[in-house]
Amino acid sequence: MANETLSKGYEPADVEGRWLDYWKSHQSFTPDAAKAAAHPKDNYSIVIPPPNVTGALHMGHALNITLQDIMCRFMRQHGRTVLWVPGTDHAGIATQNVVERKLLAEGKRREDLGREAFIERVWEWKEDYGGRILNQIRRLGASVDWTRERFTMDEGLSKAVREVFVSLYEQGLVYRGKYIVNWCTRCHTALADDEVEYAPAKSTLYHLRYPLEDGSGSVTVATVRPETMLGDTAVAVHPEDERYQDMVGKFVILPLVGRRIPVIADAYVDREFGTGCLKITPAHDMNDWELGRKHGLEAIGVIDDKGRMNDNAPEKYRGMSAAECRTLIVEDLEACGSLVSEEPYENKVNQCYRCKTTIEPFVSEQWFVSVKPLAEKARAAVEDGRTTIWPAQWNKTYYNWLDNIRDWCISRQLWWGHRIPVWTCRDCGEVIVARQDPTACTCGSSNLAQDEDVLDTWFSSALWPFSTMGWPEKTHELAAFYPTSLLVTGFDILFFWVARMMMMGLQFMDNVPFKDVYIHALVRDEHGKKMSKSTGNVIDPLQMIDKYGCDSLRFTLTSFAAMGRDIKLSEARIEGYRHFINKIWNAARFALMHVDGNEPEFDPSSLTGLHHKWILHRLEVLKKEHAAQIEGYRFNEAAQGLYGFVWREFCDWYLELIKPELYGEDQAAKAAARSCLKHVLSEIMVVAHPIIPFVTQEIWSCIPALDAESLSVRPYPKARPECEDEGAVRDMEFLQGVIVAVRNIRAELGVAPGIALSVLVRAGGEDQAFLAAHETEIAALARVGSLTAAPDIEPPKGCASAVVRGCELFVPLAGVVDFVAELARLDKELGKITKELDFVTKKLGNESFVSKAPEDVVAKEKAKAAEFAEKKAALEQLRAKVQEFVG
Repeated sequence: MANETLSKGYEPADVEGRWLDYWKSHQSFTPDAAKAAAHPKDNYSIVIPPPNVTGALHMGHALNITLQDIMCRFMRQHGRTVLWVPGTDHAGIATQNVVERKLLAEGKRREDLGREAFIERVWEWKEDYGGRILNQIRRLGASVDWTRERFTMDEGLSKAVREVFVSLYEQGLVYRGKYIVNWCTRCHTALADDEVEYAPAKSTLYHLRYPLEDGSGSVTVATVRPETMLGDTAVAVHPEDERYQDMVGKFVILPLVGRRIPVIADAYVDREFGTGCLKITPAHDMNDWELGRKHGLEAIGVIDDKGRMNDNAPEKYRGMSAAECRTLIVEDLEACGSLVSEEPYENKVNQCYRCKTTIEPFVSEQWFVSVKPLAEKARAAVEDGRTTIWPAQWNKTYYNWLDNIRDWCISRQLWWGHRIPVWTCRDCGEVIVARQDPTACTCGSSNLAQDEDVLDTWFSSALWPFSTMGWPEKTHELAAFYPTSLLVTGFDILFFWVARMMMMGLQFMDNVPFKDVYIHALVRDEHGKKMSKSTGNVIDPLQMIDKYGCDSLRFTLTSFAAMGRDIKLSEARIEGYRHFINKIWNAARFALMHVDGNEPEFDPSSLTGLHHKWILHRLEVLKKEHAAQIEGYRFNEAAQGLYGFVWREFCDWYLELIKPELYGEDQAAKAAARSCLKHVLSEIMVVAHPIIPFVTQEIWSCIPALDAESLSVRPYPKARPECEDEGAVRDMEFLQGVIVAVRNIRAELGVAPGIALSVLVRAGGEDQAFLAAHETEIAALARVGSLTAAPDIEPPKGCASAVVRGCELFVPLAGVVDFVAELARLDKELGKITKELDFVTKKLGNESFVSKAPEDVVAKEKAKAAEFAEKKAALEQLRAKVQEFVG
């Protein structure tokens, strides 16, 4: 598939399509697990965080995939056998909601189809749409093993899910019981604590009076949900609160209901909040549930699973929504004198993470995992270093969550998902938990009913690192690649997924699921705001790939992927890095005009030119630093180091310095230059490949006499200590300093490029000899007509000057610059900029403008003022210098 030449311009769509097809058809990233199992220490593995089949690729995915791919390609370069497993998640609630909305558009509900027919529709939808996200991952150049693609409801993974559930049940770690759960009245299912989001809300805090049964007074409680008072079963006070010590043990009468409820004492109550009295509603508040269990209180549910008042509420409120009931109850409380006061109150409202419906704490029968013993192991594994979290700042968050974990509610009232493997005999009531579907009960009856619920999506996802490798079977993949080497993920699923994988891996594999966890930052817009469709600031990665090429997007994301710091992304930045990709392409085209495969074998000892020695030293530094940066997950440093070397050192300096040899008549010098050029270009392609795989692979395939189609598995360039030369670096810095000094003088005074300047340098000894030896390079790169270096140089009047490594450099300007005309031009520019600065300064001095104008408008004006002031200062400095020349 090698190309003979590079086209004039880089066309990413064509290049990306061809190499994606090549890598897939040749199974370039499919390791031999059987061979790898014999040498597990030489292996490297990642399991992709499985995106939901409902999803589309967003910038968070693009960053995540890019960083994983960099690591996988880098590790292959270092001789590791790499397995990167791709796959998708069935995403229970999300997928069911999508299909239900599709049915609704047809005028149907899932109940109209029935469970089996509905699940068939979901599978059809998954087959149609599930592959889209995988194709999007492919577009990013992910070097995954497509032969091992997995789905969380694959047959093998389903077997693993059932094995884990049954095993945990047999160990007493899975149980069924009534418990208060987070209930979504829209999705009609329970949610785990970490599936609940918190949104700020403006509420009303109502103060309610509950009279003491004995008539000796009353207590006042405060609540934002007066409708739940119908289910109150106690009022709690702090045991050391002197205001209420005489009331503990007495009873109050619940307004509107007439039920007598006790006053209890518990240190949980905050004496400083409100009145210090807390209404206890065990059926409708998580904390109250725990207090209710502690004090043996009845849990009276007054709101049903649809969010409406049920039969436990007084008749007049039944059937109302909670919000409707709240309005009426407040009116009734006011009428009977029990409403003391109400005040505005800012709080947080619990919402379903999928549909944003307000969560209703609800008591129901659910399946739970007793996670305390599992959490202790997961915590210890990070503490003792078996798993390292990068950056370490997330350790505290991880520990805090595990230390305060509650039992995990794993049952969901859905149809799409892993059906809970529990059956009940309708004849004798026996409960059967089984790895295989039972056909009969021990009583002989075949009248069995399977539990209607499915398992939480995160239950199957928690097994992903080992279920994708064939567990519970003993496979070569598990022997070779478990535990995995790295997990790259966002902080938002540190609890949802990371901690649970740790628990399950340690419980069932007796080892951590991954050695490193890299928590990448959020990708925000250029102003630091979160990207969202509603805000209209979303940047679509596929559109960026279509517009600028995949490598441009990958390099941009990598360049800003500083550990622990959010990425501020704009399309302009992606466009900017497209120029870098084009720069590499054009540099390669130039190089390949002079490289034909007949160059001498690379031999650094035969290269005498300073520029060759310098670029080879800098290449060695790049290779060493780049490898350390990738290994340390300092992705932004790796990208920026590569950018600086390629653009500034290779393109701006080396390719310019090598031209006299490439176009000269000295055949020996030309041959040496071509050999060195080919060597440097080829090693740049290998080093850059993990970050920008497409353009590097295409260029590699065109470099003559190379193994054209194997860059994806090409070893990382070996270190060449013999190429390190600090002396060459010092000499090159001197040469560059002289050239840059002349260029700066030319640019500052507006000297036309076509005018060849004379340069005088006050230098003696080695510096004088060095400048004489490199006069050709200085003349070519600084447009110098003559260079004179001597220790006793006396510059003529009207010279611009600079100092380079202690040597004074002079550029005579008489006849080159019209100083009078230049002064006139500068005066005109100064007049214009002074006028603009005065106008903005006056505006900012207007208190009315500063106080009334929007913050962003004022900020823009301040930025203008700073820019104008800086420009004015630079012009004044330049004018003073020109005035000196006039004399």
